[in-house]
Amino acid sequence: MNNVPHKVLLPAWIFEQAKDNDEIRRLVQDYMTRYPNYRIVKVSGSFAICDKLDGFL
Repeated sequence: MNNVPHKVLLPAWIFEQAKDNDEIRRLVQDYMTRYPNYRIVKVSGSFAICDKLDGFL
C-alpha cells in the first residue's frame, strides 16, 4: 500500500448543507463513494485526507 496520503477536494455544499459534525461526516462518506479505492483518514479544511487502497497511482 502507498504511504503517500491523497487529498480529495470536497465540494462547498457539504459544509453549507451540514448542520453539525455528524452530518458533515455522513455527507463526506456519501460523497466519497465515487472514490471506491480511497479510505478516509480525516477531514482537514476542505479536503478529505485519504489512503489509496490499491492500484499504481
